[in-house]
Amino acid sequence: MSSIDSMPVLIGKNKRVTLHFSVVLLDGTLLDTTKEKDPATFVVGDGNLLPGFEESIYGLKAGDKRSVVLEAEQAFGPYNDDNLQRMHRSRFKQGLVLEPGTVISFADKSKAEIPGVIKSVEGDDVVIDFNHPLAGRDLTFEVEIINVVDADSQAVQIMS
Repeated sequence: MSSIDSMPVLIGKNKRVTLHFSVVLLDGTLLDTTKEKDPATFVVGDGNLLPGFEESIYGLKAGDKRSVVLEAEQAFGPYNDDNLQRMHRSRFKQGLVLEPGTVISFADKSKAEIPGVIKSVEGDDVVIDFNHPLAGRDLTFEVEIINVVDADSQAVQIMS
């Protein structure tokens, strides 16, 4: 094996990365993890992950582990009170249970689906929160890098 073959591939633009991750609130609450299931695979820069998260793992290689704290601005953004909207109860389907915490799907002007969470029901007014549920929250990402390859390389399947 040549010395070039033994050089580890580092995470950067146009690399396909396979990793295990956990997302944890600063109080220790686990929000999501892949540790008990299949690892996640993505191409750096494909838009599937938060840019702040991608940047925080640049330069890592297979076998590396890291814990990264992303402030709200780098994660899902600050909480924005302008994303709260009041709607009259009559705008909702009859029989729909309107209670705080219920997630309802709305369509924007271009017919794209937007989730909203009922924040409160005040008489005939329903207050909907269109912020991302993690907006305003600092998050810890714990990662274990399993594999890093060029994005256009053929996947190698390991037979057991």
